[in-house]
Amino acid sequence: MSTVLDNRTASLPTALRGLTKPIIIGVSLLGLAAGGWMISRSSMFSRQPTTSSGDFLTYEVTPRDLPITIIERGSLESQTNIPIYCEVDDVRSDGINGTPIVWIIESGSSVKKGDLICELDSSAIQAELDEQLLDTEEARSAHVQAKANLENQEIQNTTAQDKAVLDVRLAELELEMFEDADVGSGKLELELIKRQIDDLNNEIMAARMNRELRFNEKQGIETLFKLGYAGKSELDRSKLSYLQAEADYAAKLNKLDTQQASADKLERFDQEMQRLELEGKVRTCQQALKQVQLTNRARLAQMQGVFTSRTEQLTKEEERLERYRTQLAKCKIYAPQDGMVAYATPRSSRDSEIAEGLPVRPRQHILSIPNLESMQVRTQVHESALDRVEIGQVVEVAVDAFPDRTYQARVKSVAVLPQSRSYSDTKTYETVIEIEERVEQLKPGMTAVCDIKVDYLHDALAVPIQAIVQRSGVNWLYVDQNQSITKTEVNLGASNDQYVSVLSGIAPGARVILNPGQLLTEDDTSEEDVNRVATEDASVIASVGSNSIK
Repeated sequence: MSTVLDNRTASLPTALRGLTKPIIIGVSLLGLAAGGWMISRSSMFSRQPTTSSGDFLTYEVTPRDLPITIIERGSLESQTNIPIYCEVDDVRSDGINGTPIVWIIESGSSVKKGDLICELDSSAIQAELDEQLLDTEEARSAHVQAKANLENQEIQNTTAQDKAVLDVRLAELELEMFEDADVGSGKLELELIKRQIDDLNNEIMAARMNRELRFNEKQGIETLFKLGYAGKSELDRSKLSYLQAEADYAAKLNKLDTQQASADKLERFDQEMQRLELEGKVRTCQQALKQVQLTNRARLAQMQGVFTSRTEQLTKEEERLERYRTQLAKCKIYAPQDGMVAYATPRSSRDSEIAEGLPVRPRQHILSIPNLESMQVRTQVHESALDRVEIGQVVEVAVDAFPDRTYQARVKSVAVLPQSRSYSDTKTYETVIEIEERVEQLKPGMTAVCDIKVDYLHDALAVPIQAIVQRSGVNWLYVDQNQSITKTEVNLGASNDQYVSVLSGIAPGARVILNPGQLLTEDDTSEEDVNRVATEDASVIASVGSNSIK
């Protein structure tokens, strides 16, 4: 357990904890005695009768319930304080640094969720929006054209690919048809010439027979002519027939020579030339196919690149259009919740005052909407009491502006790190107390007193704090035993702002001296402390006006 001084210090407001121990002891033991006795009839000792022993005030110790509390002062604030920022970007083209406020609701006004609370100048953004609409339509038209070109290129690629593949296959078939050992075109052509040569041989044989026949006929006519049995005309016809048969035979021989030469040429040269030509045609078609494939890929990639570019451009233009539309909508600010309007205070030279006609920069804090039905207290807890404060503890909150009522609350959060104070070495930790009930008429910034319930002792032996004397870490009481005052050392437990529990050293029914300053000896304190304590004791007795207080 902590000492009474530590317990007493923990229950004092934070602003008093920077005082030194001797001053706190003097104030707590004697100053509080006077204050306590002045209100005793209505509160602290209304149930604990005290009697006097000479010039001393006494208090009878009896078991009692002792609530252990820590009292801190703080400021009210809303649990849901929503800040409103300027979300409109600055339009450079208008020549104004920021966006002017066209209209804003008065600070302190009560609003409902969805109420219009501020309107910013939207003329510059509307102009940008109109221009962006045209840019977006142009980008959409270019995107449609790029898509059509891409689809057309895909069709052209397919057509060119199919044609090139067909050309390769036809060339391969033509070569196969030429080289076939059974029915190849080269073989058939050679066999055709050979058959023609055979036919010519037959014709030559017939022509030779016909020539011989005409020759014999001519000789017979010549003999008959000589004998006078044939005329000259018959002789001439027989000569003509012979000459014709001779000429026909010679023509057949010449044709045979020509066909034989053609056959030799075909077999030795033409077929090889045709084979080479057909093989070259196959290779040419195959190269043409590869060229078509490369060209198709290049053109398709080009069209895809153009289409992708147009798509991205359209996306950016649509995003820019949507941003302008969003910016235009954000020129009108609506209340996000029920509450009260509170203008923001400029935090730097960049921030202007909040007023109609003045511009606000992007992300500047314009105002806040605190919900006044849900409030909390932001306070500071001294480091000496920090280990006893836990999240969820019950707190009773009183507001200075409404002293006739209290509010039920709980500890919401306790800071991990202390508040930094350049002017003091005292360490305090920011603590938030959340009021659990709905409230009315409370405003942010009002002063509130938080009574944190850290413990509750049942049937504890407790004495008023001013009865305790503490020196060099030792605590004692002065006990009135049948008009004889004895110094009794005690062990102390938890305390609140009025009482401290006594763990050992006294028994129920004991009467303790409430103004022990007059009993301190030179061994107990310095001469300066004795004079100060004696003066304060006299003030306490004089202010009470009686040695017996109920």
